[in-house]
Amino acid sequence: MTPVNESIPLEFIFLGFSDRPWLEFPLFVVFFISYMVTIFGNLIIIVVSRLDSRLQTPMYFFLTNLSLLDLCYTTSTVPQLLVNLHSTRKVISYGGCVAQLFMFLALGATECVLLAVMSFDRFVAICRPLRYSVIMSQRLCLLLAAASWITGFSNSMWLSALTLQVPLCGPFVLDHFLCEVPALLKLSCVDTTANEAELFFVSVLFHLVPLTLIVISYAFIARAVLRIQSAEGRQKAFGTCGSHLIVVSLFYGTAISMYLQPPSPSSKDRGKMVSLFYGIVAPMLNPLIYTLRNKEVKEAFKRLVARVFSIRK
Repeated sequence: MTPVNESIPLEFIFLGFSDRPWLEFPLFVVFFISYMVTIFGNLIIIVVSRLDSRLQTPMYFFLTNLSLLDLCYTTSTVPQLLVNLHSTRKVISYGGCVAQLFMFLALGATECVLLAVMSFDRFVAICRPLRYSVIMSQRLCLLLAAASWITGFSNSMWLSALTLQVPLCGPFVLDHFLCEVPALLKLSCVDTTANEAELFFVSVLFHLVPLTLIVISYAFIARAVLRIQSAEGRQKAFGTCGSHLIVVSLFYGTAISMYLQPPSPSSKDRGKMVSLFYGIVAPMLNPLIYTLRNKEVKEAFKRLVARVFSIRK
């Protein structure tokens, strides 16, 4: 059948895991549980950070932003994925695809910048402790958080517009489970070399540049920590940075492997698996990492639970 050039299709069909139908029900259960853990875990961090006066610090302000971001991130993809895993007709409307593409790009870019901002906060806290409250003022924290969100959404507006103006040829079947730039470009009727180059440029800009800043920040942090005389002091300093380093490793490791590695015969399935980890598993692990490794958050949660039960009595 000859492909028909359509500027705006009515809907897209997801192949997803159609070649492995026996996987769909187990994946539905796993993703549903992961989504619930993500929702409740991030909501707990947001509520605890806002209600506990001891957590009214820049570090937990940025952590609250990260939790809100992860909530939006998973909600932009997982509900549609669960619907498609449960149904025989795995489709998404054109408008739904545009919204999903825009939010996925915006929130991903925002997280890249926000993680760099959080590393700067840790740098100031450990390397400039006496001036920490002066440097990390409420005004600067608000500006840094706003800059992260504005930069991410501005990038998404540009990249989404470039992707959506490419003419597409039917049948409109996406060999993926969500609307991503690489999957949409494969439906193009024209040469997409320029779009792929732009995607690579943006990926370098939003992944390697913040990652470089994070590495530089932690190089200074490591040097400052090693100068601390007491073992307890060094352990406490590393403890405040350990959770952030784990989250950075999870996020940037999967993101770089998805966008910056050259294509290969296995890149199709690899892209799906990496997207699953990038968009579902990592947001679920973030609150677990911050709560299980952070004594302050655990103590604040215990105080909140005790307060709730005392009110009920």
